[in-house]
Amino acid sequence: MLKTAAFRRKGSATLLLVLLLFLSCAGIVSLKSAVERIPRKKIPGASIIYIPSGKYLKYATFGYSSLAADLIYIWAIQYYTTYTIVDRFQNLEHIFSIITELDPRYADPYEIGALIAVNEAKDLKLALKILDLGLAKNPDQWIFPFEAGHHAQRAGDYETARKYYEKTTKIPGAPEIAKRLYAASVFRTMDLKESWETWMEVYKTAQDERTRKIAGKHLYQVKAASDTNLLQEAVRRFRDRYERPPASLEELISHGILSSLPKDLDGKDYIYDPETGEIQAPSVWWKR
Repeated sequence: MLKTAAFRRKGSATLLLVLLLFLSCAGIVSLKSAVERIPRKKIPGASIIYIPSGKYLKYATFGYSSLAADLIYIWAIQYYTTYTIVDRFQNLEHIFSIITELDPRYADPYEIGALIAVNEAKDLKLALKILDLGLAKNPDQWIFPFEAGHHAQRAGDYETARKYYEKTTKIPGAPEIAKRLYAASVFRTMDLKESWETWMEVYKTAQDERTRKIAGKHLYQVKAASDTNLLQEAVRRFRDRYERPPASLEELISHGILSSLPKDLDGKDYIYDPETGEIQAPSVWWKR
């Protein structure tokens, strides 16, 4: 008898839970219908505003959260390619967060959401935020910081690109090119020491001749940048002291500004124009 009573109570509780979920779904459907009756011209994108959070929808989908994520994702692609909706990007973060909450391991929405943010909405910060969310929920997936690095690099934000490429290199399975992209972005931030060390590591550990040649060219670039910086500063000091530019780089030694002149990676002298003060490497790094 006790078992029967307990079974009945359990059955009643389950029935009540199902009823509550049914009413919740009915409420969502009613709300959606009401929103759809509102003219789109008056409230563009209104249907997005009233979509509940992904955490709530997980309970309302009865275990089919991945399917719901697929459906919302497909709908979102259609919505964000409807160019007549002028304010469609207003809720971009919200809608893609819903998809990722329903299915955190679903990689495509993070990437596509970031692409929409950076290419359509012109919002790099939002694109990086979406990819950061992808990495937070999938710390084993190198693709998210890798894509973030690409977006930042294309935007000319090399310091941010450097940060993301560095994250990429620390995730197992990341492609070898991530190390090269990190070294290149470090060079663009003018951290010549770190760039030299990274390219040297790439050079020494290269598994093929092509990669070794690429690293060698970049090592030439880094050394040339470092040497020309040194020489330009020496020329500036000479001009400040003698109120004229040096007639040749050798004057920097004879007047005690430098103890010796640096040479490029091939052992050649740097080219100096005394009329303009311009100093150039004897070779173009990417043609070597």
